[in-house]
Amino acid sequence: MSAHSPITSRQNAPLPQNRDQLFTAVLSDALDAVGVTNQAFSPRTRPLDETLKMCGRARTGIYMETASVEPGVNPYELEIALIDDLKPGDVAVLATGGSSRIAPWGSLLSTASTARGAAGCVTDGFVRDILEIRRLQLPVFHGGIAPLDSKGRGQIQAVDIPVICDGVRVLPGDLVFGDADGVVVIPQAIEAEVLRIAFDKVNGEHHSIRELREGGYLRDVYAKYGVL
Repeated sequence: MSAHSPITSRQNAPLPQNRDQLFTAVLSDALDAVGVTNQAFSPRTRPLDETLKMCGRARTGIYMETASVEPGVNPYELEIALIDDLKPGDVAVLATGGSSRIAPWGSLLSTASTARGAAGCVTDGFVRDILEIRRLQLPVFHGGIAPLDSKGRGQIQAVDIPVICDGVRVLPGDLVFGDADGVVVIPQAIEAEVLRIAFDKVNGEHHSIRELREGGYLRDVYAKYGVL
């Protein structure tokens, strides 16, 4: 899709029930259990607000660096179209290739996304206007904080395509989960199995924590539930 192509509105699959019980560590463990070990973002990608949890379906965009803006060209055209097309529960995943020149996310995109019911944003680029974003209580995960506008530095080239964001392959519709520990992405093809394992482990951890609080030995609790 070129920068001037219209967006075809899409409807993502429903989000999992009881998702509030999940967290990134247990999802990462569940991904490991099915042999998929490269779906966690690096420690460089951090939440603006560690108290917020994010769960939603990926809507992807990919940027390239630029050095100027062509006369008569709106460099924000496809970026605006993507944000305006967000559905409740969508997560904007913006891949910049780790550029040190682009802050694709700020307060206006956050405000518009909140109004659309979006679940948050993940970018390996920079974010800005962070005090306003925190006030909105929109979960945003970022590769750094800087005041740099993307205009004249980078431009979104395509949306709703597979992207590599902070080294993780993300497809439109993939389940994106973020919390204080970071971000993981669960491919749709293995989502059902990963969620089954994750919920089983959550249940085991609840029992383990209870017994440990009651004075149980870690070796015995681990032998009983197999969760650590």
